[in-house]
Amino acid sequence: MQLIDTHCHLYAAEFNDEIGAVLSRATQGGVAEFYMPAIDSETHAQMITLEKEHPRCFSMMGLHPCSVKAGWEKEMEIVENWLTKRKFAAIGEAGLDFYWDKTFIKEQYLVLEKQIALALNYQLPLVLHTRNAMQETLDIIKQYKNTSLTGIFHCFGGTHEEAQQVIELGFYLGIGGVLTYKKSGLDEVIKKIDLSHIVLETDAPYLSPVPYRGKRNESAYIIEVAKKLAAIKEIPIEEVAAVTSMNAKKIFKNKNV
Repeated sequence: MQLIDTHCHLYAAEFNDEIGAVLSRATQGGVAEFYMPAIDSETHAQMITLEKEHPRCFSMMGLHPCSVKAGWEKEMEIVENWLTKRKFAAIGEAGLDFYWDKTFIKEQYLVLEKQIALALNYQLPLVLHTRNAMQETLDIIKQYKNTSLTGIFHCFGGTHEEAQQVIELGFYLGIGGVLTYKKSGLDEVIKKIDLSHIVLETDAPYLSPVPYRGKRNESAYIIEVAKKLAAIKEIPIEEVAAVTSMNAKKIFKNKNV
């Protein structure tokens, strides 16, 4: 059985002391590939180094909406420069975040548009962060409905109607630990969504699934998300693994291999 973690920050400081063990546990648990979204230039070096040392780790390139602040123009220059140097698996982590700080909302929209343009130019999938900004993000992506733009709505936690909008736009739902939380309501939404529209993720070191909630998340815990999804769908976990992995491979077909 093969699983793919489509969203994990394995280069984060939380893993510094034992990344080898973290990857070993995940591999033993059936995780075959790891996709790492960029945050900003402060961690590019760590991400690229980890990718070089572990051939099943694949880097994305982009600017996280929470890193859109004064000096964002320089950050986007760095992103664009990296993209001229080598291949990446995707553009991301891009998007909108209206949860933490609304000071740079205008700039967040501008940076998202720039990253959409990069995704189209380089023919790469776009990995989207949408915290407290799901409909706003959908409204932007709808403007590109008749283009080749595709990707993942990472950490999807929206309504069935929002899920349908994502699917109609040719994007996939990134499902992680939130699915295992009793009060999330996500299980009822996902029950109605065909597996062909879903990929699995951890967002490690964040959003650990039950029974690890409150602890540092890691890619090995993706099995808990797969188990929960299998239970909701009343299908074998092997089917969940096979279909979601196939979906991930479709999305990241142009990864740097």
